[in-house]
Amino acid sequence: MGPLQLPGESEIRIAYKQGEEAVIKLFYETFGKFAERIQKLEDQIAKNSENSSKPPSSDGLKKKPKSLRHRSGKKSGGQPGHPGSTLKIVEQPDHIETHRVKYCQYCQTNLEEVETKGYEKRQVYDVPPTKIEVTEHRAEIKDCPVCLQTTRGEFPRGVDRPVQYGERIKAQMVYFNQQHYVPLERTAEIFEDLYGHSVSEGTIVATCNEVARQVEPIYQAVKKELADTEDPACFDETGGRIEGKLWWLHVVCTAFLTYYVAHPKRGRKALEAIGIFPNFKGTAIHDSYRSYLQYENVKHALCNAHHLRDLIFIQEQYQQNWAFDMEKLLLEIKEAVAKARPEHSCLPQAQIAAFEERYDAIVTAGLIANPLLEPASPPPKKRGRVKQHPAKNLVDHFQIRKRETLAFMYDFKVQFDNNQAERDLRMVKLKQKVSGCFRAEDGAYVFCQIRSYISTARKNGQRVLDVLQLALTGSPYFPPSLQPRTILPA
Repeated sequence: MGPLQLPGESEIRIAYKQGEEAVIKLFYETFGKFAERIQKLEDQIAKNSENSSKPPSSDGLKKKPKSLRHRSGKKSGGQPGHPGSTLKIVEQPDHIETHRVKYCQYCQTNLEEVETKGYEKRQVYDVPPTKIEVTEHRAEIKDCPVCLQTTRGEFPRGVDRPVQYGERIKAQMVYFNQQHYVPLERTAEIFEDLYGHSVSEGTIVATCNEVARQVEPIYQAVKKELADTEDPACFDETGGRIEGKLWWLHVVCTAFLTYYVAHPKRGRKALEAIGIFPNFKGTAIHDSYRSYLQYENVKHALCNAHHLRDLIFIQEQYQQNWAFDMEKLLLEIKEAVAKARPEHSCLPQAQIAAFEERYDAIVTAGLIANPLLEPASPPPKKRGRVKQHPAKNLVDHFQIRKRETLAFMYDFKVQFDNNQAERDLRMVKLKQKVSGCFRAEDGAYVFCQIRSYISTARKNGQRVLDVLQLALTGSPYFPPSLQPRTILPA
């Protein structure tokens, strides 16, 4: 966006001599450019995370964007019927401490020999003092009296060094570093504070690499399942720094599976290299990023959370009624689908037709409010599409992408939005905020493998420490949804 300049004195004088029409033309050409620039800057300032695709971190401290969520009418806190998680008295406590009565608090009579009539009980939940325990494994060595050969006992699986860490403490190293994104130095400090034992950063890195190797078969099995499935899946990507350069971390996910992968590109080259999207058999839920839409053989479903934010921006900035009507319609269809889903697999055809008719009417109203502008004369010599009004771009999008926008109405398996992928990607952004960038590609690949494994396990109701410990024992957790189709190598 280069600087704008006012017409010089000579241009003004020439226009003046040419007459009234020339002056009017010069005025509109000059100040039209300034008006367009001012509008663009105002649009840019007005955008935030609730009316555009900008991240919440860009909102700053002064902006208080309006949430897309609506009040439920319920009081805050636990709802009636919710089981809650309050501490409860247990029948069999681990320890009992009795506090005896020696003297009467009123007359100071000695009560040590008086029989106890009952107890008032109070229980305290706490953890015992923690320390690292060292277990020594001894393998017997015996000489056979018959053949005079020496036989040694076998150590348990995994005990293959004179001194080493066990699976539980190594799982905790990976847990802090990969699940909660604690940097290496601070992870070592945590172990020093909790256990009074110093752990080197190299040990933590080596342990993470070991987990990544163990979960590699799960990682590849998740990728294969996502590539072969005919069910809907969510796709998204976010930028990150690897060795100081901009890379992209892509995610493909469902309600039970997560697959992360890092690539130096964002668009078509990355999608081809990853190998899932180009031949995806299910419905791909994503934002309207053009690289996804280039694949005409893929069934697309667009994220309506993005649409709602864009519509709110048009309402706030340009006060166009069609944008309000479209927002209301999309939320109404969402509510209708939610009510019908428990008992039905689709909406009645009459209801679908009514929603489609309203959708088309709103698009028509949007097109009337944003007519096609007259092309500049002579037209500018620039590549790509001619620039249009933001509201015009949005209503054109709704006209062209009607089927993709309403995909959740036609197929109840398709989600209203792409929030599943955004929730999974939020962990990647949190990693960058806490620990910064990746120093090497290998670290990014290890992170993607472990995070894919952890996220998938959590979606299937598993505890993170448990599945990390399983991986370190050589038997990583295998999601049930993969078992019928995929067999791990021996």
